[in-house]
Amino acid sequence: MRRRSLHYAWVVALVTFVVLLVTAGIRATPGVLMVSLEQEFGWSRTVISAAVAINIALFGLIGPFAASVIDRWGLRRVVLAAVALLGVSVALTTRMGTQWELTFLWGILVGTGTGVTSMVLAAIVANRWFDTRRGLVLGLLSAANATGQLVFLPLLASLTTRSGWRTAALLVAGAAAVVFVVVLLFMRDRPEDLGLLPYGRDPAAEPGSPARPLAPIEALRYAMGTPAFWVLAGTFFICGASTNGLIGTHLIAACHDHGIPEIRSAQILAMMGIFDIIGTTGSGWLTDRYSSRHLLFGYYTLRGVSLLFLPFTLQDGSGLAWFAVFYGLDWIATVPPTVRLTSEAFGRENTGVVYGWISASHQLGASVAAFGAGAIRSTLGDYLLAFLDRRRALRRRWRLAPDDRPARIPPTAGGACLRRLTPDSAAI
Repeated sequence: MRRRSLHYAWVVALVTFVVLLVTAGIRATPGVLMVSLEQEFGWSRTVISAAVAINIALFGLIGPFAASVIDRWGLRRVVLAAVALLGVSVALTTRMGTQWELTFLWGILVGTGTGVTSMVLAAIVANRWFDTRRGLVLGLLSAANATGQLVFLPLLASLTTRSGWRTAALLVAGAAAVVFVVVLLFMRDRPEDLGLLPYGRDPAAEPGSPARPLAPIEALRYAMGTPAFWVLAGTFFICGASTNGLIGTHLIAACHDHGIPEIRSAQILAMMGIFDIIGTTGSGWLTDRYSSRHLLFGYYTLRGVSLLFLPFTLQDGSGLAWFAVFYGLDWIATVPPTVRLTSEAFGRENTGVVYGWISASHQLGASVAAFGAGAIRSTLGDYLLAFLDRRRALRRRWRLAPDDRPARIPPTAGGACLRRLTPDSAAI
């Protein structure tokens, strides 16, 4: 009996998983280093958050153009260049001493590198190398972002506390160097380069001539004329603001303001990573079997319910743990059904570039939230308007404006719930 060999598509998927894992670790690093940079250089949260906001924005905006560049220059070559840029940029941050260097290195260069090795890369790999199990593969690759948090955040927080933030940055740069070697040895551009068909394709099927994918601007112009794009991009904007922008960037710093140690708060984010691995992988499995529209409806509903409880959880470490469980399950579970709907609406050949623009909307939302929360922290001295610290919010409004309390409570997630609280409940 002939033994079936492992299709090389799974090797490419594994290499892509490692690339996305390290990219997630690099993107998560500023959230760990924020307090240390503030203490050593005296930079405000606004300055640091502005660099992170540029990083996040480029992470999204580079995606559509990266898809086009990958199609022209090859997957392996482009990923190698991006990983090399990341390793060098992060290593150079250990030598920075001015605000412009922070913005240039962490904001522009790291943002550009991670923009190439983003979820657009996962969409391209899944569509090029897999005809079946595509949703499952997208779920696994999406989970790499969570696994990056799981692997890097507690370790980076521990190293920052014990050996300083430069040691943590050098560790991340070293991880990028290892990934460079892995990509060099094992990544391949297309199944045809190895004389293979995509995984799951019937050899008897008539090979169709691949259509030319749209250029980035052409794809954006075409997509903007369809309702599907605005629905997917709009919901992804809110998704990015609530995950990467607010929680991913500022949760550790906000926990520090409430007396929760950095290692403990990093463990909370890592816990989100654990449950997101479960949630996102399961989402990929479900996407292969059920309606992507119904799945997204359920995911965004769970996201909203979880955020309603956020104002209450910063008061209690155990409350944060429960928040991490439910929020983690839904962190990026939206990716597989969103990519599936993108492929159905715009064609398989345009999935990478159109999803790149949808992902750009996600990161623009994250950028706005990252900068906005940092500016709020620098101006008011806490994350009151960003995280809606219930007890301190109501007491402060009672002292400053006793006759106008409801109107001054910010209309953000959970605001409607806060408006219904009575003055007596503020003392609970």
